[in-house]
Amino acid sequence: MTFPVVGMVGGGQLARMTHEAGIPLGIKFKLLSDTPQDSAAQVVSEVVIGDYRDLDTLRDFARGCDVITFDHEHVPAEHLAALEADGVVIRPGRAALAHAQDKGVMRAKLDELGAPSPRHRIVADPADAAAFAAEVGGFPIILKTVRGGYDGKGVWFVRTPEDAREAFLAGVQVLAEEKVDFVRELAANIVRSPHGQAVAYPVVESRQVDGVCDTVIAPAPGLDEELAGQAQELALRIAKELDVVGHLAVELFQTTDGRILVNELAMRPHNSGHWTQDGAITSQFANHVRAVLDLPLGDPRPRARWTVMCNVLGGDYPDMYSAYLHCMARDPQLKIHMYGKDVKPGRKVGHVNTYGDDLDDVLERARHAAGYLRGTIVE
Repeated sequence: MTFPVVGMVGGGQLARMTHEAGIPLGIKFKLLSDTPQDSAAQVVSEVVIGDYRDLDTLRDFARGCDVITFDHEHVPAEHLAALEADGVVIRPGRAALAHAQDKGVMRAKLDELGAPSPRHRIVADPADAAAFAAEVGGFPIILKTVRGGYDGKGVWFVRTPEDAREAFLAGVQVLAEEKVDFVRELAANIVRSPHGQAVAYPVVESRQVDGVCDTVIAPAPGLDEELAGQAQELALRIAKELDVVGHLAVELFQTTDGRILVNELAMRPHNSGHWTQDGAITSQFANHVRAVLDLPLGDPRPRARWTVMCNVLGGDYPDMYSAYLHCMARDPQLKIHMYGKDVKPGRKVGHVNTYGDDLDDVLERARHAAGYLRGTIVE
């Protein structure tokens, strides 16, 4: 019996953890990575070093793969179209990925579906951004490049027309959105297979620091069951209407007046789902592998009442390994996941998961471990 080969484009930590989830299933992985030092390239046995922006490289890589999936959404759409014309199986497909690659395309489609979103439109220049601000009740507003932004990059909090100038310097189309008066950020994570089976994970609370995810709490504390159900149903409907195959993260705002609004879409395993590695019966990574291979999906239910994920960011303390002794001795239930990256200030280099029945305790354990590994906590 020949086990299938999953081709993963992109060598980051998401590819590393997806590969890990496929190992128990005997799934073979082939990786297209920028450098041999990339996170996944350190652990996958078959690695092709090349540029995902080069069509010939992609075509050569696709040979011998049963399915292609992605660590990121940056492969040019015209290359994806060429691969599909060649008969390469891509999951999620080009048509679905367009909504994660271009925020303008995403907003237009969500409007068509009637999905709740912040007020928005494409703006041409700082004067047009000021006109949009007047339309939505005044500054501040949010400006985003429609392509290429992540972890706070390509996003501007704009208080005046002068503040808007920077957003237009890159020559990329700019999307303006109203600043939402929200209580907190949520995420609804679902996985969908080619034949339409889908599973939904509990809706989580995602806490950001400087535009970067810091802490995820599963499930979101105090979230009304009806609103949580609405969020899951919305994510499942978006996945179906966009024909998403694999993992879909729908990032949401919970507003002060009790609504949910769609903020972003990601069609790959997502930071808001890292808690599932230790806190769910089947992780987002394992279910993504199952979905792209059209295998039956696994149970998404949580293993514990509460699970907390904290990102470990690089600081001025590069020797994280020496901190393991303290962290593991202090909390034998702690789960540490490191990405094999060089430590640089502010860079995501790993995450920790904790779980249990007492939310305050679970939160404190995760925050202490992440802080100790970073060097901001010394006791």
